[in-house]
Amino acid sequence: MIHWCGQVDPYGGNAPRSTRKTHATTRRGSISYTSSGHALMGPAEMHGTSSIVPVSVAQRLSDAAADKSPVSGLTHNFYRYPARFSPAFAAAAIDSLSNPGDLILDPYMGGGTAVIEAMVGGRHVVGADLNSLAVFVARVKTTPLSAAEERSLAVWASNVVPVLSYRKPLGESKSLAEDRRTKNLGLTRARFIKKLVTLALVTVDHLPTQRSRNFAKCAILKTGQWALDGRKRHTSLGEFRAGLSQNVCEMLAGLREFGSRLRAVPNGCPRSRLIKTNAADIGNAPCFAKQHERAALVVTSPPYPGVHVLYHRWQVDGRRETPAPYWIAGCEDGQGASHYNFGDRRDSGQEAYFEASLRTLAAVRGVLRPGAYMVQMLAFSKPASQLPRYLANMERAGFREIRITWRGRGRIWRTVPNRKWYTNAKGTLGSAREVVLIHQAV
Repeated sequence: MIHWCGQVDPYGGNAPRSTRKTHATTRRGSISYTSSGHALMGPAEMHGTSSIVPVSVAQRLSDAAADKSPVSGLTHNFYRYPARFSPAFAAAAIDSLSNPGDLILDPYMGGGTAVIEAMVGGRHVVGADLNSLAVFVARVKTTPLSAAEERSLAVWASNVVPVLSYRKPLGESKSLAEDRRTKNLGLTRARFIKKLVTLALVTVDHLPTQRSRNFAKCAILKTGQWALDGRKRHTSLGEFRAGLSQNVCEMLAGLREFGSRLRAVPNGCPRSRLIKTNAADIGNAPCFAKQHERAALVVTSPPYPGVHVLYHRWQVDGRRETPAPYWIAGCEDGQGASHYNFGDRRDSGQEAYFEASLRTLAAVRGVLRPGAYMVQMLAFSKPASQLPRYLANMERAGFREIRITWRGRGRIWRTVPNRKWYTNAKGTLGSAREVVLIHQAV
């Protein structure tokens, strides 16, 4: 069982209103205290010494976790990566629990939300993911372009994309359209878009640099996801062309904003290193293995136990899965869903998940400073049984949980907006809620 504020709560959630306590604070020197005597310290004071999250930090993280505003700003909308957390939450955790110049780590970076927010917040960052698609997307999101590259993309969007024609023969590009990664794109709702995507990919090769070509592929990826993934209504070719041109313009504006924020960072542009690797092997990254750097904070969202997330597929024409994202991005996809989810959701005990989770958590602990914080947002298909097991893994890996006593809460929970994943549980799904876990390396 999980305890907080003297109460027992199998979900780690909120107490009934009748049992909630108000925690007034007083000042003793430079340290705040709750009415129960706990010390509340600022980010610079917390490393290696704190046992409780400051009230101000708890409130900020809770507000950010509850934020249901559409994801926007900078380059965050370049691609809708599954199970992403909000930029507001990543920014709140990074700003509250680290200092400018610190090294931030996201070992399951997905679409790179924490990477982006760390960089514009003046922190160096290492992002890792075993999914080549995630690394591709995160790299495009965090790679500013030159003025010449931007101009070439603007010309491509305004002059080339609008005249892409379904009637044009594929010719030598037919082999591209027959790639094994186009599986199920020949179905009724997808085949017309498939041909236009093929033609668009051929024109990308005429762009002047690899950075501009990757950006264009990401724009096609974003537009293809909108046109095909889970789409109930057929997307016309005209809509696809207009959407692609518009996406290029909007993405260029977002990347310029990102670049401007980077240039405004005091003491120079922060370093970012993006690595395709299993989190269990993060210690082999050169920055950790050779330069012996250590991270001051982890902000991440790991795979969820018992929850099937389609990190590697789109669903087209009646939820038939396609590896088309890898075809568009030019990435290899040789793994099944269980590889990206730490195990098969049909494994009722989730033994494979918790074994893999422990290996990765221990590896992450090995590249952290003593006293570094790890902030995670994750969901469980069966919270009452799986959350205690996950917490036990954290303890075995070398972390202690930092509890929240703000507004009588044991942990921060939130309802997941626009949930798009599946579990093997029946009835009320625990995976419809995510929890924020805060731990400290010991």
